[in-house]
Amino acid sequence: QVQLVESGGGLVQAGDSLRLSCAASGRTFRRYAVGWFRQAPGKEREFVVYITWNVGFKKYADPVLGRFTISRDDAKNTVYLQMNSRKPEETAVYYCAADPSGYVGRWSSVGAGHLEVWGQGTLVTVSS
Repeated sequence: QVQLVESGGGLVQAGDSLRLSCAASGRTFRRYAVGWFRQAPGKEREFVVYITWNVGFKKYADPVLGRFTISRDDAKNTVYLQMNSRKPEETAVYYCAADPSGYVGRWSSVGAGHLEVWGQGTLVTVSS
């Protein structure tokens, strides 16, 4: 069973950068697709980005395209989310998720409920 722990959240100024980490336990992690979601106060959870385990396919949500970068280091069982040019409206709890399936329909705001494993989340606050 894979377990996930996010870290790297905190307070940043608008325009600054921040990198989140998602550390996984479990020897099968390298066969899991991994991604990030976020939930802002009073809003529903939304998809941010995910990466598959085999060919490293990546899909980004339009609002973060060009500013966020996901990467994975399977030797360290860790996935990273580099976030640049942060915006105040992106203040949210960021969650890491993992699932054996890399099916794009599962990795969406609608399909997220089917994902197998979730971390506890890390709060990112972007001040204006």
